[in-house]
Amino acid sequence: MAIITASAIIRALSLFHLSLSYFLIASPSTIAKQSLVSILGASMQLPTPPSFWVASPSTALAALFLALLGFTDLAACSLPEEIASYYWGSQAPIRCTFFFALTGYAYAFKPGGPVRGNAKQANPWDNLNTSVVFTWSFLEMINWFWIFITLREERRELAVRKAERKRAEENML
Repeated sequence: MAIITASAIIRALSLFHLSLSYFLIASPSTIAKQSLVSILGASMQLPTPPSFWVASPSTALAALFLALLGFTDLAACSLPEEIASYYWGSQAPIRCTFFFALTGYAYAFKPGGPVRGNAKQANPWDNLNTSVVFTWSFLEMINWFWIFITLREERRELAVRKAERKRAEENML
């Protein structure tokens, strides 16, 4: 049995999304100045976006999306155990794969990166090659992989409990 349940991890991640949402509206520079963002950004040679030093319409929109994600995930955590197992069992691998791709893209397609090289052409997707996006997607990927592994373990335990319950019912007849 897992020490921390998938539901607890998802609730914590939802509260993290709500906290990020608040800071993106109130003070985006707080996020850009975080040690983890600075360390991961510097180690991957990714710039900190200038739009994160002051609140802007783009940070407000990102905050709204994170708030929506946080509230909907919190609501989905209150589903019954069997339904939640199916729902999160389908959500976890999709989200983990998406954030893996986003993390890989932020690193591989940065200016001077392994795919793009020293090409100076401006690309509309360059806004994703920042330390903030990389750190956020990296943390999301780690958390969703953890949730996926925990869900697999919980699903196995649920199947064992169902089998034991069925066996007990057959023995009573």
